[in-house]
Amino acid sequence: MAHGGGDAYALGIHPMYTDRAEDADLQTLDHALFAHRDDPRLVAVGEIGLDFFVQGLDVQRQAFFYTEQLKLARKHALPVILHVRRSADALLKGLRELRPALGWSGIAHAFNGSEQQARAFIDLGFKLGFGGALTYERALKLRHLAAVLPIESMVLETDAPDIPPQWLYRTAAEREAGIPQGVNEPAELPRIAQTLAALRALSIEEVARATSANAVAALPRLAGLIQ
Repeated sequence: MAHGGGDAYALGIHPMYTDRAEDADLQTLDHALFAHRDDPRLVAVGEIGLDFFVQGLDVQRQAFFYTEQLKLARKHALPVILHVRRSADALLKGLRELRPALGWSGIAHAFNGSEQQARAFIDLGFKLGFGGALTYERALKLRHLAAVLPIESMVLETDAPDIPPQWLYRTAAEREAGIPQGVNEPAELPRIAQTLAALRALSIEEVARATSANAVAALPRLAGLIQ
């Protein structure tokens, strides 16, 4: 799919699917990372991490797959794309314990933790992903982070089709009235960038240049894919 569409990809076992994953799937992932080690479109191990928000997930099972996949990322010298959902401290603990000799790189996707946690991820070499959630006027904590953290620490993302920006969101009453939920897609990225630009009193061109450079710094193989 990535080669057919001219895209980049990451390989990993998402924490929300660890309950249905087998231990042998880690060996399958290891083999895939080795087999595609020279593929310039393979940019990271991910999306991996921990989800302490969704009820019913086996926390120990998640932690096992998270730790083992960090080991694979270290083994194959690849960046990591992290799923961070009420789990920042536990993720940071694993990153510190398994830190490669040259350090980590990657993205903490859809970050929504504290400023202290944000700076801890940055100190470990990660960029922080900001997307549709940033556009909500009530997202005061997230908007504060977007305004005060170093611009060099941020990347823009959509998580399409999930995490729709405010202009696509429909309330329960609107959905009951037959108004369909807007479909989030990468085309929303420029307008999300405008939100970040306004919060930081920058031009959208400055935000685009900075966040694009940050994405390449987090996922170095992207550099060879950008025209």
